Amino acid sequence: QVQLVESGGGLVQAGGSLRLSCAASGRTFSIYAMGWFRQAPGKEREFVGAIIWRGGMTYYSDSAKGRFTISRDNTKNTVYLQMNSLKAEDTAVYYCAAQRSTRRTVGAAKYEYDYWGQGTQVTVSS
Repeated sequence: QVQLVESGGGLVQAGGSLRLSCAASGRTFSIYAMGWFRQAPGKEREFVGAIIWRGGMTYYSDSAKGRFTISRDNTKNTVYLQMNSLKAEDTAVYYCAAQRSTRRTVGAAKYEYDYWGQGTQVTVSS
């Protein structure tokens, strides 16, 4: 089992920045990739981006590309989501998720992730 805990959410003005953290514990050696998703009120949970746990290669949705950056610190078992130039439409609950090593392919769909954090609220005021 892998446990994930997000932190760093909050209220920020449009144009501002925020960095989310996701700390992993448990069987972290079994992680293949870590992903970030978000869910706005009344909408489906959507993929933001992902990072391969060991290799560090990153993948982004079109809405995140150029504004968001995912990084990881394997010594701390932590993944980060740096969000810049935030917009009101970025307001959502942000979740981190982990894929087991058996997956072998970075996914962009919810069902492709095996472990989830509890989420952290990000509110961008316009």
